[in-house]
Amino acid sequence: MSKPIFIKKKINNFKKIITVEGDKSLSIRFALLASQAIGKSRAYNLPRSEDVLSTLNCLKKLGVQIKWDKKYKYCEIIGNGPNSYFYKNNLTLNFKNSGTAARLLSALLINSPKKIRLIGDKSLSKRDMKRIINPLKEFGATFYPKNKNTLPIYIQGSNFLRPINYQELKGSSQCKSSVMLAASFMVPGVTCLKCKKSRTHTEILFKHLKIPIKVRKTKNFDFIKITRQQNFKSFKYTIPGDPSGSAFFVVLTLLSKNSYLIIKNVCANPYRIGYITILNKMGAKIKLKNTKIYKGEKIADIHVQSQKSLKAINCPPRLNSSAIDEFLIIFLAAAKAKGISYFSQLNELQLKESKRLDWGSKILNMIGIKTSLTGNSIKIYGKDNFKLNKNCEIKNYLKDHRVMAMSLIAGAVTSNEKNYWKIHNPESIKTSFPKFLKIFKQLGGKVY
Repeated sequence: MSKPIFIKKKINNFKKIITVEGDKSLSIRFALLASQAIGKSRAYNLPRSEDVLSTLNCLKKLGVQIKWDKKYKYCEIIGNGPNSYFYKNNLTLNFKNSGTAARLLSALLINSPKKIRLIGDKSLSKRDMKRIINPLKEFGATFYPKNKNTLPIYIQGSNFLRPINYQELKGSSQCKSSVMLAASFMVPGVTCLKCKKSRTHTEILFKHLKIPIKVRKTKNFDFIKITRQQNFKSFKYTIPGDPSGSAFFVVLTLLSKNSYLIIKNVCANPYRIGYITILNKMGAKIKLKNTKIYKGEKIADIHVQSQKSLKAINCPPRLNSSAIDEFLIIFLAAAKAKGISYFSQLNELQLKESKRLDWGSKILNMIGIKTSLTGNSIKIYGKDNFKLNKNCEIKNYLKDHRVMAMSLIAGAVTSNEKNYWKIHNPESIKTSFPKFLKIFKQLGGKVY
């Protein structure tokens, strides 16, 4: 466990152009799909974050060959087609902190002839797995012990898998993608899904790789048909920048004085940049420029400048699913907005690595911002100008990387000559953003 870090000074004005690491969601999907392809697939800008590395380590345990370039410029995954994993006796797969890896890779194990033990760290072991256990059981897989819905748990596959009709009503792309992966590579016949709107990375990759998929969109739901894929070729992919990691630097820029930031080549999937829509409704002037389509995904440069004042927002719940990973940093922006901001229907925030709704409220209270929590909603009584009147200490947050990142940004915009931030377990940021502190320092942030 590393020593705590301190933020003792506000960040100065900056005008910078940066890049952020590859998107975690796309990276994990690349790895899983490459493991099912035939031949050498290669990814550039694949982040060496703990979530991605734990995914790769699980694939290695399943017999998949994985090689990094000596300077880590790219990663090669050698696949042998669908149903090509090798299952050893007494196999344990450790997903560490990655809910995405746990939920998606489980879908590719439903034909395993042997029991596989699935485990994770303390935080992941508290997260709900029932949401993917139920549909995978419908396909024919078995989980042990019965009625246990968290890790550690055992999965055993079946030779008699069957297609299902599945409804995903939470707006969870992980649940949707888990069912899609199982249906595409494991299950004969046609599986039909009715899904609440959520991020569409898996559908886009399927279409790019010509994996059989039909999508019909309506106002509130996507209807998806999946037919099992026999074989598909290996592929190359340059992972675009992570929009979630970018969000923290966007808000840092908004709340700093006389600053301007360009973040290059960021994934701009509409279901990933809801935070930009929300912040612009609050008076920000964030723009997407140099927009292009890369293998089906929208990519753009994010341009953002300081904002002298922001206004409160009654955030439309329809934007929740496209900003669910960014609400902590949105709350910090709302703390410095005039008026009362209201965010509702955020039950999914309480099911993340930590109870993020609670943590968002707690951190804002530390800096003198009044909040009101009611069920799965929060009111934030923003102040256009306030001063930190005490030292702030962040600990016991289950090493949630987004709590860590929010704390860093909060420290950079509120610290003063008398009051500082002390943040424990700074290594938590490596779960998703290994280079976060490096970029933070590049923008003038001081860490002690």
